Amino acid sequence: MDTPELPGQPFTTAVARDLGLDAPTLFRLVQAGALRHPARDVYVPAAIPDSIELRCRALGLVLPDDAFICDRTAAWLHAGDRALAPNEHLAVPEVSCFRPSDCGRLRNKLVASGEREIRGRDLMTVGGLTVTTPLRTALDLGRLQPTSDLKLHGMDTMLRLGAFSHDQLLQEVPRFNRQRGVVELRALAPLADAGSESFGETALRRRWHGAGLPHPQTQIPVRVDGREVYRLDLGLEELLFASEYEGEQWHGEDRWQYDEERRLWLERERDWAIEVFRKGHVFGLQQDAEPRLRAAYDAARARYGLPRTYFT
Repeated sequence: MDTPELPGQPFTTAVARDLGLDAPTLFRLVQAGALRHPARDVYVPAAIPDSIELRCRALGLVLPDDAFICDRTAAWLHAGDRALAPNEHLAVPEVSCFRPSDCGRLRNKLVASGEREIRGRDLMTVGGLTVTTPLRTALDLGRLQPTSDLKLHGMDTMLRLGAFSHDQLLQEVPRFNRQRGVVELRALAPLADAGSESFGETALRRRWHGAGLPHPQTQIPVRVDGREVYRLDLGLEELLFASEYEGEQWHGEDRWQYDEERRLWLERERDWAIEVFRKGHVFGLQQDAEPRLRAAYDAARARYGLPRTYFT
């Protein structure tokens, strides 16, 4: 597909229409990677390097002046595309923005909005826009996202920014007592981990906890002569047992041979036992991650003469 000439800055759907770009064309350009689609009615040419400033310019096109950005949109502003789930850029929700609870609900077809109780320390200014801090964003994502995987992924992503500690996240949870989503926030916040590098890794780690295995280490380094040569997604270094999530984006067909050689070296030369998972093992009706993890964990224990575990 020939790529039409695109603006050198973020633009709205209305601008796209003026340039002769209809909705099907915009969708194809997003699928082809020529455009990014960070918010409803906002597009960014992929040739423009990502930055906080660029994200602010994009959101500023549709954000009402008297609102603050929150939830998934705040996560994207702080962390970029790594805050998104796979393919979320193809069906982007409205901008998530709210007014303080005493100012009234926003009325704008481009935003998902309302009123929300907020404290002064929950907000910050980024590129001229008012946005929830990474900590408050993590707490809101951990309560209000539609699935448990997305809730944990949101907290992982915000924690990875390094703007707050895991202890600080846990200390803030009680302030949401009796509010929507707090029950799952209490359960998931202790599992948040800055070591997760993708949505798939987060989901696999949640299956790990669901299988009843001990708390895993993330991004386990493997060194040769003091130099790190590989990292393992999550595992138990004392048992030399790890699990890896091989997502389509970073582990496509062009990587299969490399991934297999890497895994064989780790198993033969370093005695690691590695259980590999792909999308169908972790997501959907046919997922089998939890029983596979239990079986692999017991096999790893058996190598050291340890008894099998009994899962409840």
